[in-house]
Amino acid sequence: MQIAVTGSIATDHLMTFRGSFSDSLVVEQLDKISVSFLADTLEIRRGGVAGNMCFGMAVLGARPILVGAAGEDFADYRSWLSRHGVVTDHVHISESKHTARFVCTTDDTMAQIATFYAGAMSEARMIELGPIHEQWGLDLVLIGADDPEAMLRHTEECRARGIRFVADPSQQLAFADGPFIRRLIDGADYLFTNEYESHLTQTKTGWTQEEIDERVTTRVITRGKDGADIRTRGEEPVHVPIAGDVERVDPTGVGDAFRAGFLVGLTGGLSHERCAQIGSVLAAHVLETVGTQEYVVTRSGFLHRVAAAYGDAAAQEIGPLVRSARD
Repeated sequence: MQIAVTGSIATDHLMTFRGSFSDSLVVEQLDKISVSFLADTLEIRRGGVAGNMCFGMAVLGARPILVGAAGEDFADYRSWLSRHGVVTDHVHISESKHTARFVCTTDDTMAQIATFYAGAMSEARMIELGPIHEQWGLDLVLIGADDPEAMLRHTEECRARGIRFVADPSQQLAFADGPFIRRLIDGADYLFTNEYESHLTQTKTGWTQEEIDERVTTRVITRGKDGADIRTRGEEPVHVPIAGDVERVDPTGVGDAFRAGFLVGLTGGLSHERCAQIGSVLAAHVLETVGTQEYVVTRSGFLHRVAAAYGDAAAQEIGPLVRSARD
């Protein structure tokens, strides 16, 4: 199965605050908020939802196609992704704007306050999927958080060309209105959201959970420490718990890793339960690490964690898909 991942490509500026944001927030004064937090550390890392997902797929042995827009400062990032097995030939390079920036501060409770600068990402709307499909014969396109016009263009092009697609609007749900969201998710083979985004989707679209289930084939809802739920039309819902207790270092990119693992499972034709188990184990790697692409996966280590969390049968089924060069 050939998968393309569209979405943001960014540089992450990750800071930590030793304390809790909530201690500095006065609910009655939020309309006049003016606060600052003294950061304890600063890490500058590669990021963006599409870059993160492609990296996660590639370290497990898949060869995803990255589709997005970046600036001329993307050269080192491109080299990094290519070296790990990501196809980067279809990244649009802006002649005037820098690669997008994600600036995020995380407190001791894992709460986050973030700002995103779009930069070159605004030019993603110029990308046509047709030539990419002609070259690679795409089986599935994940449409992640990106320039809003790009997300709509990619979605509508997938429908017009008969390409199966995954709707993963994530951060853009906060800014989107109901009609926009309905256009993104209607007819998707898969819809990914976390628990909060799931409620936001229902509130903004005006669709009930049942009505959304009628419009997408499979709905995947991640619930943090409570695992993930998968609802496929005509099938019984599936719940997959998290992959055991891990040291929570930084949650940035955890959802992207879950999606990457899930997509790798799809490439091997595995059940949705197994797909989510791969995603959960890969997400645990990210949670234990500062930075969304700084973790290291070995085949033996990964499968050991799968077996410990989900049993030997799961590890045996998943094993053939984990083709990491490191061991």
